[in-house]
Amino acid sequence: MGRLFDGPWPIVIIIVVALLLFAAPKLPAMARSLGQSMRIIKSEVKEMKNDGKPESTDDASGPVEGKIVNHPQAKPAPTQHGEPTDGTDVPPSNRA
Repeated sequence: MGRLFDGPWPIVIIIVVALLLFAAPKLPAMARSLGQSMRIIKSEVKEMKNDGKPESTDDASGPVEGKIVNHPQAKPAPTQHGEPTDGTDVPPSNRA
């Protein structure tokens, strides 16, 4: 007569039967969660593969020419004495 747990298959069958009996209502939620986890892992692996590759866009393919434009300076407003300020004057303090 053979032994009951001679190989791994009887143990696997007992575990599957126990899961079906006790966890049957939770199996759809577990399968859904497993599917979501697999999708997340798949997208992360895809992002990791694309990290090293530069994105190719038409408008960013070459150097951009730039020009320096000097805007005209506005003349400073005249002071009370009629002299233009150079921006370094400090207003008097209001000490009593």
